[in-house]
Amino acid sequence: MADRLLDDVGALLREAAAEIVVPMFRRLDDADISEKAPGEVVTVADRQAEAFISERLRRLRPGSVVVGEESVAEDPGLLRHLRGTGDVWLVDPVDGTSNFAAGRRPFALMVALLTDGVPAASWVYDPLDGTMAVGRAGAGTRLDGAPVPATRALPELGALRGTAMTRFLPPDARRTAEEGGARIGELLPGQHCAGREYLDVLTGAQQFVLFWRTLPWDHAPGTLLVREAGGVARRFDGTDYRPGDDGRGLLVAASGEIWDEVRSALLDG
Repeated sequence: MADRLLDDVGALLREAAAEIVVPMFRRLDDADISEKAPGEVVTVADRQAEAFISERLRRLRPGSVVVGEESVAEDPGLLRHLRGTGDVWLVDPVDGTSNFAAGRRPFALMVALLTDGVPAASWVYDPLDGTMAVGRAGAGTRLDGAPVPATRALPELGALRGTAMTRFLPPDARRTAEEGGARIGELLPGQHCAGREYLDVLTGAQQFVLFWRTLPWDHAPGTLLVREAGGVARRFDGTDYRPGDDGRGLLVAASGEIWDEVRSALLDG
């Protein structure tokens, strides 16, 4: 895959953010926000940005299929394409919609390209601070144009900093994680934006993040980027995360060693 595609999709996300998403931030009316499921909001920005991005992605790869978060809300059957052949785009037009709708940051725009069900490239863009991460399988990750180096040092457990969305865990697992979190240097509650969590792992602002819900548009982009920077993204049982698989529970870390340390503390007790 030529780097031209990385640049083209990155430019597309910047354009969608500048023309659609950011101009609506803190300017939404009540009529611009609705519930697509109990407790899950969607805004006109989500829908307009997804339509804009999807149409342009199809132009970049004629014959490709787009699976967007808002399209799946209308037709869950679209998820079958994640286990099919050919090129499939996963699109999260506004990751962190609850933040966006409430006028809070962060939020992000995210895209992943799957080829025959395997992540081939991905993009995560935080438009408010301008951070863009891009990567392709086998070629590493770039953050604002600079290569992201692999994490070499293994900090002591008491020096680690990361996020665990413990409130979504089953009760027994929640208690174990909260007790184990006392052994970690700083356990954060989460930013309600998976894209920003992945960016923070790439920048070194945190070394890990634990999720319960693993919707593919939330995690296919970031997991590829972290892996290409030398990190790991695994289910709680240690198996690698794959976008087309059903299931819950995901621990992402800047290195395999950090993953082992955090898993032992948060999941084993």
